[in-house]
Amino acid sequence: MSSDAGRSEILRGSLDLMVLKTLDTMGPLHGYGIARRIEQISEDALQINQGTIYASLVRLVQKRWISGAWGTSDNNRRAKFYSITNAGRKQLAAEARNWERVSGVIGRVLRIVERG
Repeated sequence: MSSDAGRSEILRGSLDLMVLKTLDTMGPLHGYGIARRIEQISEDALQINQGTIYASLVRLVQKRWISGAWGTSDNNRRAKFYSITNAGRKQLAAEARNWERVSGVIGRVLRIVERG
C-alpha cells in the first residue's frame, strides 16, 4: 500500500477495468485525460502516474479492447486518443459483472462476526 494513508494503491487488473469504463462513458480520450478523469471520479483517492496508465493502454490495445488514433489535444499538442472497441464493451460488461460478484463475496466475508 501507499505510504500516504489517504491514497489507495490500484488493485492489479482494476485499472484496465476503470480505463474501459472511462472510455465507454466519456468517449475518446488521451492517456493523460483518462488518468485525470479516474483521479477526479475517485476524489483523488487514486493517483495514476504516466507509466501506469500507458502500461494499461498498451495492454488494452494489444487485447484489441481499445484502439488509438493520433489527434490534437485541447492545448494544441499531438496526442493519441483511445476509444473502446466492441470487444472492449463486451469485456467491460463481463468484468463489471465479475467485479460485482467478487466485491459482494469480499463484503460478506468482512461482515462475518467471529465466533468465540
